[in-house]
Amino acid sequence: MAGSVAGVSDLVTDLPAPALYRGVVGQDRVVEQLRRAARHPVHAYLFTGPSGTGKRRAALGFAASILCPNGGDGTCSVCTRVLAGTHIDVVVVERSGAYIRVEEAREIARLASLTPVDGARKILILSDFHLVEDAAPALLKTIEEPPPSAVFIVLADHVPPELVTIASRCMRFEFGALDEDVIRGALEAEGVAAGVAAEAARASGGRLDRAHLLAADPEVAARRAAWESVPARLDGTGATVAGIVDELLGMVQRAGADSLAAQHAAELAAMQERSAMTGERPTARRDVEARHRREQRRLRTDELRSGLATLAGAYRDRAAAAQAPREVADCLSATAAIQEAAEALIRNVNETLLLQALLLRIQPTR
Repeated sequence: MAGSVAGVSDLVTDLPAPALYRGVVGQDRVVEQLRRAARHPVHAYLFTGPSGTGKRRAALGFAASILCPNGGDGTCSVCTRVLAGTHIDVVVVERSGAYIRVEEAREIARLASLTPVDGARKILILSDFHLVEDAAPALLKTIEEPPPSAVFIVLADHVPPELVTIASRCMRFEFGALDEDVIRGALEAEGVAAGVAAEAARASGGRLDRAHLLAADPEVAARRAAWESVPARLDGTGATVAGIVDELLGMVQRAGADSLAAQHAAELAAMQERSAMTGERPTARRDVEARHRREQRRLRTDELRSGLATLAGAYRDRAAAAQAPREVADCLSATAAIQEAAEALIRNVNETLLLQALLLRIQPTR
């Protein structure tokens, strides 16, 4: 038994340096699994878990450890270029629309067939593959019969039915949701003030990327207070509802917008520099801009969901404190209506009409 433990210890000491996974927070178990897996690469991997849990950053670190001629020390030119997104043999594939199209799956197959330029392997990081839908069969053939030099890292929030067969052909790693305390600690370690970090972590929905945006947003606490105040401000009139909705949507529009815009500008500038170095395909900018628009929309939707969750929490608290059965029933009915509204956001509904209808439906509290 002692010899077995020593063997494990020896194995760990010569694994790729944790520096490759710097920025992957709260995922120690999966990082250790990736460090081991990089020693003997296979042709396909699947990273699953909620958005904002570090899958993309971990994919770059894993790609660097596979390509690194020094066993993944995190400091060589190969590692540096992979982590910076400038290595010519590491391609991050983004969808251009709401779902991954068959044409995009075929383009992945074409990219995989290209001979590596700077080493023995070409690594393709495939984003958002929980949205693969009708393109799954075209990708499946490529993963089942891959070119010998290709390695696929498939990223997905979850495994829908369309992805099950592809998932069975991959080595799978699961990224867990991040606890509020983990996110707060990560922000504080980056120099964010404790109070700001706590508020951003509370409103982040378990996503570190969102927490970073909120940490630079001075209105986080004010937005939470605005949503919490809604039940007491309702008076049953359309004029009051219209005013409240305009106020809430104005705050949602501003939420994290400046921070996200700065991130996008920096990414486009880096992409332009990378294009000059590597001759990146002409459609790359359009792909990145399309992703930026999706991220802007997701930020807005996330903020609306967060606000509705805060509103529901206000009614649940009221129900817990209520004495009259009718008041308890009204609060529970309001909570159910809020949940329906949150679920409707996935259908890209008119946000103003959705919130107005909701606030006219639920009862005020005093």
